[in-house]
Amino acid sequence: MKRDPQLPEESPEPPPRPPLSSSSSPSGQAEGAELAAPVWIFGYGSLVWRPGFEFTSRKVGFIRGYSRRFWQGDTFHRGSEKMPGRVVTLLEDCGACTWGVAYEVRGEQIAASLEYLNMREAVLGGYDTKLVKFHPQEKDAEEPILALVYIATPQNPSYLGPASEEDIAAQIIVSSGCAGHNIEYLLRLADFMRYFCPQAEDKHLFSIEEALISILPCLYYTEESLEETASVPQKSKG
Repeated sequence: MKRDPQLPEESPEPPPRPPLSSSSSPSGQAEGAELAAPVWIFGYGSLVWRPGFEFTSRKVGFIRGYSRRFWQGDTFHRGSEKMPGRVVTLLEDCGACTWGVAYEVRGEQIAASLEYLNMREAVLGGYDTKLVKFHPQEKDAEEPILALVYIATPQNPSYLGPASEEDIAAQIIVSSGCAGHNIEYLLRLADFMRYFCPQAEDKHLFSIEEALISILPCLYYTEESLEETASVPQKSKG
């Protein structure tokens, strides 16, 4: 069963951004920003659509040697302590690559973005940092760019590990947190891959999306049946 790809409405929380393309640079940068050594930050989960920090430019591309997996638990952004959500992390995989967005930050943007991401990804998310080689999507791109990436390892307390696509989808359906429903997280990520990386494969991601879509009608009819049952007058005993 295929879903008609439609990007969900943007959350009002993040500031407006220029339309995402393979490479974009907003005009009117701060004077002297070009003189500072830039820092690149690679996002492969919610950062692809909601970075939450000011940046100078962004590029769509990939990193090699990692697979994206919904193996990290989330008790804040997309879940709760009682019902943890499922978000993505990276698994070392020498033959794989993971697509996402790299953000260039310069000058005062560097300290501000790293402070923000430390709270969002490390403190609240359980992620560690690592340097990776980012390959831009453009055909005329030169050497790979060294980028900072956040990865949740099995050692962090929120790590959930592997599960079947059906079980992951079932967990996503019932989870929501401060940043929104876990379903939104999954569908936005799947839509990003369709729109900006149509040539790339992510079997794990799209298998979970398919499982979720197949479960939703069953869940709807089950709730509808329960409502109908509750509305039927019960005969009194005695």
